[in-house]
Amino acid sequence: MSDGARTGRPDADGARGSRSGPEEKRLQGHWLLAKMGKRVLRPGGIELTRRVIKAARPAKEDRIVEFGPGVGKTAEILLAAEPKEYVGVDPNKEGTQQLLETISKHGQARLQQADAKNTGLPDGSADLVVGEAMLTMQSDEDKLAIMREAFRILAPKGRYAIHELGFCPDDVPEDVVHDVSRALSRTIKVGARPLTAAGWKRLLEEAGFQVEYTDANPMMLLEAKRLVADEGFFGALRFFFNVVRNKAARERIKAMRGVFRAHKENINAVGFVARKP
Repeated sequence: MSDGARTGRPDADGARGSRSGPEEKRLQGHWLLAKMGKRVLRPGGIELTRRVIKAARPAKEDRIVEFGPGVGKTAEILLAAEPKEYVGVDPNKEGTQQLLETISKHGQARLQQADAKNTGLPDGSADLVVGEAMLTMQSDEDKLAIMREAFRILAPKGRYAIHELGFCPDDVPEDVVHDVSRALSRTIKVGARPLTAAGWKRLLEEAGFQVEYTDANPMMLLEAKRLVADEGFFGALRFFFNVVRNKAARERIKAMRGVFRAHKENINAVGFVARKP
């Protein structure tokens, strides 16, 4: 993704690609799903999100920063811990309507209009930084830059929790990595650059972190069972109804699901919690 992907939101050109044809054919995959009513846009589902956040142990005394809060589903979970402060880093000042509805209920929550590589937040101003489904779309150089920004704004002993798309197994051949990356990028209309679990761990350590928790889940974002688990029965029903009524969206989402299924042996979702020494 472009600037929007770094922090969970699309920018004017990157989200839409070509300007011809229905919007549903041009939107980046995650924003297409959001338009159809999907709120959980994480590769490992809400299940992995909850496990990673539980391992990160958000607490009332924490100052929490979330990179790319998107539609605010993870913000809901983080704010349920009643932290001292919550800051969602988003390149768009207004955020999404769903996110605004979530943070408006919490006086200690606000948005910071910034790129995740340069948040503008002070050194050591956070105790927990969370980022999901946004590093995958960056080059390794930009992944590392975002991780280093998380390291900078964290206080000593602060935690960094991520949930991203992964390649598996760790010894997956390079030609498979190349082919799967191309297939993913083509269908979701944004560059996809997952890493193996070992690759993600290596990058976190290069940024200065000590990895304390590692987790994984199958990548089943568009399977019926995961949809119901993530959205609830009625939420999943609304999503299916919206997709059925929209031919362009239906064709895109069917193609996305086809790619996920075709490469299910080599893609998964990974989660990590790392600590700043």
